Amino acid sequence: MSGQIPVTPSPDGIAASVKAAKTRDLPPVHLWNPPFCGDLDIRIAKDGSWSYLGSPINRFELVKLFSSILKKEEGKYYLVTPVEKVGITVEDVPFVAVDFDATGSGAAQILTFSTHVGDTAKAGPDHPIRVEFDPKTQEPSPYILIRANLEARIDRKSFYRLVEIGTDHEDWFGVWSGGQFFPLIRSADLG
Repeated sequence: MSGQIPVTPSPDGIAASVKAAKTRDLPPVHLWNPPFCGDLDIRIAKDGSWSYLGSPINRFELVKLFSSILKKEEGKYYLVTPVEKVGITVEDVPFVAVDFDATGSGAAQILTFSTHVGDTAKAGPDHPIRVEFDPKTQEPSPYILIRANLEARIDRKSFYRLVEIGTDHEDWFGVWSGGQFFPLIRSADLG
């Protein structure tokens, strides 16, 4: 017998662990490899809302705290602290990019995206934009990499704004940011 008391993960326990280890920046979840403690019934819906046991988590501070300890490994999402790792369900991706600022023009343009939990990312080689198309409806779903294998779905209004500032480049219609061109759709398919 090891003498350790088994711990049952809970949202409150996870929040307390994170607050105890909190630094000014994002926690170094990439350095934390605690044992897997099971799954929690925490769900991030496609619209970016969080719920626990089917009830919405309405406290922004708690959602922001949990979002800071998200980790994606082998296609699964986890909340990670220095001492525990619990699985959660993410319907699409964990973040929603709700706005962006554009500065500069052409290849020198910089697009800085903001998420619903306050993260920012400048689109470029380290934060690429990609678009998936629904095979049945052909509706686009645009995404940007926010951090460490975690993406944000770009909301509809922001995507329309991207289309407004888009340009043609080598048979593709897309946007420039950080010296990189991000294709949104083949120019020939614009119709």
